[in-house]
Amino acid sequence: MKTIKYFFEFIIISLLFLVYKILGLKMSSFISGKLFEFFGPLFRSKQIIKSNIQRAIPQIDLKEMNNIKKDMWNNYGRTLSEYMFLKDFRNNKLKSNIQLEGGEILEQIKKEGTPVIFVSGHFSNFELMAMQIEKSGVNLAAIYRPLNNIFLNVLMERIRKKYICKNQIKKGTSGVRQLLKLFKEGYSIALMIDQRVSEGIRSKLFNEDAFTTTIPAQFIKKFGCKIVPIYIERSSDINFHIKIDKPIEFSKDSSTEKITRDLNIWLEKMILKDPGKWIWSHNRWK
Repeated sequence: MKTIKYFFEFIIISLLFLVYKILGLKMSSFISGKLFEFFGPLFRSKQIIKSNIQRAIPQIDLKEMNNIKKDMWNNYGRTLSEYMFLKDFRNNKLKSNIQLEGGEILEQIKKEGTPVIFVSGHFSNFELMAMQIEKSGVNLAAIYRPLNNIFLNVLMERIRKKYICKNQIKKGTSGVRQLLKLFKEGYSIALMIDQRVSEGIRSKLFNEDAFTTTIPAQFIKKFGCKIVPIYIERSSDINFHIKIDKPIEFSKDSSTEKITRDLNIWLEKMILKDPGKWIWSHNRWK
């Protein structure tokens, strides 16, 4: 039954992608945002979303929570439509839609030739961050989690490898081995640190324990590498602001727990900058 369900989901998304391409970026982003605002609350994840928001912002009132949920679904829909225009973002046809802050940091990373770990979360159109790093000339490998939908995953993998980052590494033990190999060859790593992982450790996120990746800590302790936080915000409907933060240098003697918690503190601040642009539907505190 799941296979049939996944196939129909694939057909629907493929048809939506076709419509998006015909409509163009501005119109498809607007319409897709509105569609998700309407249909999103009907999905099974609505209770998880409510619980997650209450964990992170315990003092929140009903009106503010509803605004965050509405913004999240709108951003979700816009991001989906924008997959059809990643080629234009990549080829600089939509260069004026992205404002980059901290480009000199990327230039310094290239000049030094020493790989770093870029960390971020699922903010706004998160795919544009790795794209921007690789476009700048930094050798990059990105970790990703394959979609459950086997049909849709083939399509999304192809899009990501072609337009976002050609070195897409599946999460898991074998993926870490690939990352180690590429890192030793001079490739920096782009890593989302905001999702639950089974191979991580429990670390505080908004004052509650959450399984968190220890990959940054592992690489720091092994190589003494720098951590470079990166954040993206949707400054207006189809315009984005990407900020590359100054590199963070941890001591190799720092504990895995301290490094992981410090990065979660950074993540909390970024989530609260614009809560409606983070994906609350992930069961983060399971």
